[in-house]
Amino acid sequence: MSSAPGEPVGIDELLERVREGLDRVSAAEAHEAARAGEALLVDIRYAALRDRDGVIPGALVVERNELEWRLDPRGSHRAPEATSHDLRVVVVCNEGYASSLAAESLRRLGLHRATDLVGGFQAWRAAGLPVTRVTGGTGSPETAAGGES
Repeated sequence: MSSAPGEPVGIDELLERVREGLDRVSAAEAHEAARAGEALLVDIRYAALRDRDGVIPGALVVERNELEWRLDPRGSHRAPEATSHDLRVVVVCNEGYASSLAAESLRRLGLHRATDLVGGFQAWRAAGLPVTRVTGGTGSPETAAGGES
C-alpha cells in the first residue's frame, strides 16, 4: 500500500522507495570495485560490531552519525578520501538496511554515485571476502592489509 505524497510512511515503504533509486551492489561487486580503485567502501557500523566481527581491509570507518560531515566534499570536516561529488561510495552497515538510508542521504548531498552493499558486512563475511580483526576495543583494524587475522 503506497502512501500519498506528504502522508506518513512506515520504514518498510521508505526503505523500498529509497532502494528503487540505488544501484545496490553485491559483496563480490563491492570487493572488485574497491580492489580496482573504483569505489570507496565506507563502514558505518558502530565500534562494538567492528570489535566483534572485524573490518573490511581498506574500508573507511565512519560511524553513521558523522557520515554526511565526513563525506561532503565541500565540508570543513571531510575525510581526505572525500575528493569529489563523483566519488563512488559503497556504504556498508551490518545487514544492509541502515546503509540504504545512509546512501540516499549521501545522494542528497550530491554524491550521485553513492550506493550500498546488499546484505551489509554479514554478506561480505559470508562470501569469504577479507576481514581484519580489530584490537583494543577501538573498532580500528589490527593491520592495514587483508586476510583474516
